[in-house]
Amino acid sequence: MKLSVIVPIYNERSTIETVLDRLAALPGDKEVIVVDDGSTDGSRQYLEERAARGEPAGHRLMVLFHARNRGKGSAILTALQHVEGDAVIIQDADLEYDPAEIPALLAPLARGEAQVVYGSRFLGSTRDMWWSHWLANRILTQTTNILYGSRLTDEATGYKLFRRDVLDGLELTCRRFEFCPEVTAKILKKGHTIVEVPLHAYRARHLDKKISWTDGFAAFWVLIRERFRS
Repeated sequence: MKLSVIVPIYNERSTIETVLDRLAALPGDKEVIVVDDGSTDGSRQYLEERAARGEPAGHRLMVLFHARNRGKGSAILTALQHVEGDAVIIQDADLEYDPAEIPALLAPLARGEAQVVYGSRFLGSTRDMWWSHWLANRILTQTTNILYGSRLTDEATGYKLFRRDVLDGLELTCRRFEFCPEVTAKILKKGHTIVEVPLHAYRARHLDKKISWTDGFAAFWVLIRERFRS
């Protein structure tokens, strides 16, 4: 099973090298598609140099660029146009999520036990998560469960893994952080069950955090909108 790893990035020069090194070290057939979403901190220059340098055998790296910042969802949608793998996972570039945990998420998919797998911080580690973020995550998750009849513990997780044909059947439009509740809602409305596995290496990062309280309200609205959209 070939894995496609989508890495949306915006101004993460201090961590992107480590993220890509850890992804390159993972076993198995894989490709990494990085979309730089208008970075201004040297991330773009580093990615250009790394792409020109080349990667180890069996590890394909594709680097794409947005001329201006358009949002995490836009970066993911750009990457989805180029995926070749049988499975797709989203990897944030800030090291809150450790790529070493990806094989554990991939396992249920590889065994044919799931079509969609989420990594749950609330089944594992929520280390350093602010109480306000903890509460917002719990509210969004409970809202999802009430609206869609699911039993999730962590809807807003950054680790979302999909069989590629599941994503191919969705019409995704959200351009910012509300991409996450949109994809969750549309998957659940299609009748897919989301399997969760615990994350043990998650560590919240607060410096230069790009998500704000307004994104929380946008996520809440998307969950409601998609539930009642025909």
